[in-house]
Parts: sequence; structure tokens; C-alpha cells
Amino acid sequence: MLNWDLMIDSNVKGLLYVTRSVLPWLRKSQTPHLIYMSSIAGKQTYENGVVYCASKNAVEAISEGLRLELAEDYIKVTNIAPGEVETNFSEIRFKGDIERAKQVYLGFEPLQSPDIADLVRYVISVPNRVCIADVTILLRDKFLLAKS
Repeated sequence: MLNWDLMIDSNVKGLLYVTRSVLPWLRKSQTPHLIYMSSIAGKQTYENGVVYCASKNAVEAISEGLRLELAEDYIKVTNIAPGEVETNFSEIRFKGDIERAKQVYLGFEPLQSPDIADLVRYVISVPNRVCIADVTILLRDKFLLAKS
């Protein structure tokens, strides 16, 4: 078992508890918007990632369900699913093995946190009549590598 409780507690329960706590405030807001970060892992499972992928798939389902449930309150719900962003995720996944974590990004330049921040900035800047429901942001170079 690889931190199953932590993954479920943070990615699923934490998301639900925080959402429940901010909903009263959002219902009073002029431009209410929930933005969730799932992952490409919520759309495509990978070996040895069953629970993590399941927890991120739950984020996808929560986003979709709340988008429907909160429509009458005019609360926008956006799900962003990044793939291969250079974070400390690989270090955690490989229990602090920094060399193994570096191997994940060999041969390509991964997405960076400013790439995701730019996307969030765009999502919140669209006119109030627009809701960007779901965005998957991937590294272009991975498609090039797949062709070689």
C-alpha cells in the first residue's frame, strides 16, 4: 500500500471539504468559480498508479457533477488536467529517490508551473457567460517523441 489514505484524503476528501466550506461564500459572489486540478492520470491510468489515478478520476467526476448541480447558482466549475508538469510529485512517488525522479523527465522538457498558472489566468478571464468546463494541458514534445 503506497500512501493510499493520504491520496484519497487529500485528492478526494480534502477537495470535498474545502468545496463545502467555500460554497456559501461563492453563492454570494458576483463571479463565482471553482477550479479543480485533476491530472492526465484521471483520464489515463498507468501501471502502479491505480489509487492515484482513481483519486484523480474522482476529481474529474466531482467537477462534472458539481458543474451540473451548481448551474442554478451560476457557479462556474472548471477542471484542469495537466500532464507531466515538473513538480516534486515524482520525488514523493519514488520516496525521495531524486535520481529516479529525474528519470521521469529525461528526453523532454516538461510543463512548468507557470504554464498551468497561465491557463488558470485565462480560464478566469473569460466573459462571465463562458464556462471552460474541462481542459487537458499536455506537453507538445511528448507527441513528437511518440512519433519517433
